[in-house]
Amino acid sequence: MTAKPEGNLAGTALKEEDFKNKSILKEDWNDPGLSYTWSTGVAIGTYLEGLKKGTLLGVRCRSCNRIMVPPRMFCEECFKTIDEFVPVQDTGTINTFAICYIRTDASRQKRPQLPAVVELDGASKGMGILHLLVEVKPADVKIGMKVKAVWKPARERKGDITDIRYFRPMRPEELSPAAPAAVKRGAPVKAVKGKPKPKAAAVKAGTKAARPKPKAKPKRKGA
Repeated sequence: MTAKPEGNLAGTALKEEDFKNKSILKEDWNDPGLSYTWSTGVAIGTYLEGLKKGTLLGVRCRSCNRIMVPPRMFCEECFKTIDEFVPVQDTGTINTFAICYIRTDASRQKRPQLPAVVELDGASKGMGILHLLVEVKPADVKIGMKVKAVWKPARERKGDITDIRYFRPMRPEELSPAAPAAVKRGAPVKAVKGKPKPKAAAVKAGTKAARPKPKAKPKRKGA
């Protein structure tokens, strides 16, 4: 029989199917015949559910108003309980990075991996996640570079940090401000500077144009 958890911090109830499907993190101790498993909890569990949906979630402290990623249930500065989840963007800035020629099993690799800490846009300063950089040469990586997450297709996501395949540098068109709006039809167009054309005399409708007066003939002497 599975007990139903109470409250926000009671953890996650486990079912027998979870053990059979091996969908949980588990450790077996052979000597005493005991096994242990861990729950993701409210904060990380909600974070992983967001990843499965293609959303990065942080938490907001109502006391200091910081937005923190990854989520946690307590603010380490205010010591307040946190219960407000907020979405952050999947773009960010490289805080620090490394060029690794060594795999996790200590074997060497010819093409290095580029792990980096990415401060996510929408989160407080210094808040981010550790992930891999791809689509960039090691010599071109810089602290302060703007990057964007590349996600797996929705059908392949499982609620894991690897639902984000990697981060890549943002393209120029993604960084540049929006282009100016196109000129609407009928909008006034500024005249091109140049020599002004002579203005033609305006003639009102229904009036005759004035004729030039004939020159007077010179008078003869003695007339």
